[in-house]
Amino acid sequence: MKIAFIIGTRPEIIKMSPLIDEVDKRGIDYILVHTGQHYDHEMSQQFFLDLELKEPDYNIGVGSNTHGKQTATMLKGIEDVLISEKPDIILVQGDTNAVLAGALAAAKLHIAVGHVEAGLRSYDKTMPEEINRMVADVCTNLFFVPTEETAVNLLLEGISPQDIYITGNTVVDACYRNLKIARKSSNIISQLELEGDLLSLTLHRAENVDDRERLENIIEALLNIDNVTIVFPSHPRTVKTLKKFGMYAKLEKAPHIKIIKPIGYLDFLILQSHSKLMITDSGGIQEEAITLDIPCLTLRYNTERPETVHAGGNILVGASTDKITKNVSQILNDDAMYRRMKEALNPYGDGNASKKIIDAILDSYQQGKLEIKPPENITANNLKKLLNVDESITVAEFEAKHPEYDIDIVFDGESPRFPHPDLSLEGKSIIISY
Repeated sequence: MKIAFIIGTRPEIIKMSPLIDEVDKRGIDYILVHTGQHYDHEMSQQFFLDLELKEPDYNIGVGSNTHGKQTATMLKGIEDVLISEKPDIILVQGDTNAVLAGALAAAKLHIAVGHVEAGLRSYDKTMPEEINRMVADVCTNLFFVPTEETAVNLLLEGISPQDIYITGNTVVDACYRNLKIARKSSNIISQLELEGDLLSLTLHRAENVDDRERLENIIEALLNIDNVTIVFPSHPRTVKTLKKFGMYAKLEKAPHIKIIKPIGYLDFLILQSHSKLMITDSGGIQEEAITLDIPCLTLRYNTERPETVHAGGNILVGASTDKITKNVSQILNDDAMYRRMKEALNPYGDGNASKKIIDAILDSYQQGKLEIKPPENITANNLKKLLNVDESITVAEFEAKHPEYDIDIVFDGESPRFPHPDLSLEGKSIIISY
């Protein structure tokens, strides 16, 4: 069996790194296809070295461009590689243009697609990431979802539970793996002469940075925070906008705010691990924060990581000056609240997601599920109906008793549930295919 990893951005490489380790450990044949999205070849090479990964077998070198041009270039480059290499499955991760291009290229060539971190939904189609993840899921054959909530998203879109694997998120595996590497190589805390309680800040999303009112509200909140040092690795684009709107000088003069140039992933991982609190508009950092037991405030009004909010480790504060300042004050001054957020149960698992994903791929390969063939009976499983179950019976027992039925989704009162084999159906409603 051969696996092709399609990777384009640093977050993808980070979250794929433990999967690549797992494939290496098992001696499975694989190739790395790097689209070269966002940064140049030399920087890319160094990043793979930093994470102790082999260099990519292919580098398409797409660079930055408009969404359409970037995706088109990647689509052609990935297609050429897949035709030449003939992998049994490609793996894409997340919601970037590389994910969109990789999934489309493979689907058109009838090569199985495994989507790592499938099923996330913000339900905001103004976000390019939402379009990418939704289109990728249309092309996907094996859905590796981080939580039951993300699995339910797919069930409600008509995906069969037989193709969905609740594995946890490889971000947990990656944090544990890469923190060990970071501790060997990073001296960022002493280098920046950081002392006392730290609050790490990231701010880069267009809806925050390009909107003057929202940006002013966020900056005002930051200026009002005290009793903590705010460390702000600032993206060049963010700096440019802050200067354009006349806000950069205010931040520079604030004694409790330390603006620094962007730092590498390993340095940032160390910075996070030393932080008392995170403020971010990044999706990945919401996951890393709860994995590293760091309370998080998210500068957005919605998130495709709602599990972090439900678990109690993350609060959505949008761009509200009042919400940001009040929540920072409460978290830092209320020991009970801080402890609750710090000890929130990680919804993304225990660090074994990579093992579960590779187990599922090998099992699917052995069963012939990776062979993409036209269905023999197009009309099969198109009929559905709702049943109320009164007997004491599990999902597995019900399907054994009624082999003509497949349970698509279970409703426990008003709440949709994934049909785990051992889930009791007594008193619940089910939607079945037959």
